[in-house]
Amino acid sequence: MSIGIRRWWQGPLDVEGLAITAVSAAADGARAVARTRGVSVSVDTSSELIRSAFETVEHARVDGRSVSPWAELSGFVACADGFARLHGNYPHHADAIRRALGVETRRDLDARAAGMPAQELEDTVVAAGGIAARVRTADEWKDHPHGRVTHDAAWSEVVPDGESRIGPSDTAPLAGVRVLDLTRVLAGPTCTQLLACLGADVLRVDPPGRPEILEQHLLTGMGKRSIELDLTSRAADARVLVADADVVVLGYRPGSLDRFGLTPTALAADHPGLIVATLSAWGEDGPWGVRAGFDSIVQAATGIADLCADADGRPGALPVQALDFATGYVLAARVLELLASGRGGLVRASLLGAARALLASAPPPETDDEVSMGTTMVNVSSPHGTLFLPPPPVLLDRRTIERDVGGYGAAAPAWR
Repeated sequence: MSIGIRRWWQGPLDVEGLAITAVSAAADGARAVARTRGVSVSVDTSSELIRSAFETVEHARVDGRSVSPWAELSGFVACADGFARLHGNYPHHADAIRRALGVETRRDLDARAAGMPAQELEDTVVAAGGIAARVRTADEWKDHPHGRVTHDAAWSEVVPDGESRIGPSDTAPLAGVRVLDLTRVLAGPTCTQLLACLGADVLRVDPPGRPEILEQHLLTGMGKRSIELDLTSRAADARVLVADADVVVLGYRPGSLDRFGLTPTALAADHPGLIVATLSAWGEDGPWGVRAGFDSIVQAATGIADLCADADGRPGALPVQALDFATGYVLAARVLELLASGRGGLVRASLLGAARALLASAPPPETDDEVSMGTTMVNVSSPHGTLFLPPPPVLLDRRTIERDVGGYGAAAPAWR
């Protein structure tokens, strides 16, 4: 694919290159699946589609309203000796911050943080079940115990095992493929949305006690069916769905679903030919292998936020949530590659891997000008309002592949 001149976003890191690499891999995977299954369709992408997809949060509208992903307790805080970043978008994570630090409002948080070392704040919030990271430089991350253990780990890994049960198709590339989606914002749902828009039957599962934030579901819910299922009491129902699935995508903290019999290696062993794809923040090995995290937190810990600091030294962020979106498309690419090869097996990817790839890439060309480019947006319907969204960044026969978004939690726990 020819992309041409790049300079979509300002900043010190080649976010464009990361986005192009990830989406191009996904398009290659879709092309291979179509060819293997006998689906006569061209597969392509474009600069405008890629940029639009990575700017989903910025451009999305629900009944004309913009979508704000950040809650009151999320963001950078100035500490006694530097900065930390917290993630409190989910109510249970916000509650953990409040319990750990004895705060209620953002003003309380800023006052409390000002008297604490950044490392103490990180440790205190994480010990309470919250999400936080001290803002480190890239060199500090290299010297961190987890940074040292994972410094040469691959962004994604594929371990083929067994033959898949996918047969030929004369319609969409993934028609008839069943995907069980146990993921959370934003990388995992991006992966499964692409699979759904390529024709798969994607069944998204969320816990009723901790539902997905509705607007976040709407951003990446195209083509999926959504159910709420309490695994504490209905793990057997989930295992029934797994038995007839072709792909299972797991996006929760590593180890958190093991007690329900959803260990990746056990699922692959018990269901020959099944593709089990796992997404983690920090990789599955090392001191932080079982730690939860999000795009913004990985940026803070690994030195990206420091590199994006403003003139006053306050840490910043990438212009888009590139670690999330890029990892979602890379995960989809690896799943598609396995499907095209007729194999099952394990697929692993991490946000940390995307951060490493970005930090290791050559800096973007020196220029103060962004390349002028339009944005591809489409209207799709949902029971929650009319959605104005970028479509997935893949074209089939030069047409975009958007689909409507179903009702959250409205589907039956069964395959079509």
